[in-house]
Amino acid sequence: MKIKNAIPEPYKANEAYMSILGRVSVRRYTDQPVSSDQMSAILHAAMSAPSGVNKQPWDFIVVDDRELLSQLADALPYAKMTADAPVAIVVCGNRERFLDGVDDVLWEQDLSAASENILLAAHAIGLGGVWTCIYPHEERISPVRSILNLPDNLIPFNLIPIGYPEKEHAPMDKWHSERVHQNCFEDLTKS
Repeated sequence: MKIKNAIPEPYKANEAYMSILGRVSVRRYTDQPVSSDQMSAILHAAMSAPSGVNKQPWDFIVVDDRELLSQLADALPYAKMTADAPVAIVVCGNRERFLDGVDDVLWEQDLSAASENILLAAHAIGLGGVWTCIYPHEERISPVRSILNLPDNLIPFNLIPIGYPEKEHAPMDKWHSERVHQNCFEDLTKS
């Protein structure tokens, strides 16, 4: 098998595939509201993510209260755009649904998969969003926990502001052939 640098032609016509390639991080939004149907669609996609032993260790806090959005923007250094977003989702890990033993850290992977589904679903329905980090930074976890009145069993993992993009963004070509290795690692920069 030879891995190609170009997208194979048959896949360029696949709407779902091209939607994945077209997703961008959106940090500026119009003031158009996001509907409850749109949020429901996004959350259904989030909960369709894979999780270890199907534990689904997530809870989602949907925030559309202007005051709370502003407080979150003030509390989180890389989420200032939240103050202008019509809605945000705080993705939380629920300790009561974590795996036991050495696998108790897999919740981070599970929530990452759900978060990517949120971003892809938002893009697919004409919205935009951006992943902003909360976990593992205690200086971010603590204020979010306080602002949203989270119980101890919920760990705020990230915050994803969502809205209609203020302008259209061209996706970046993120393909790097030197990061693809076949059968074993080969440093292609040293030839």
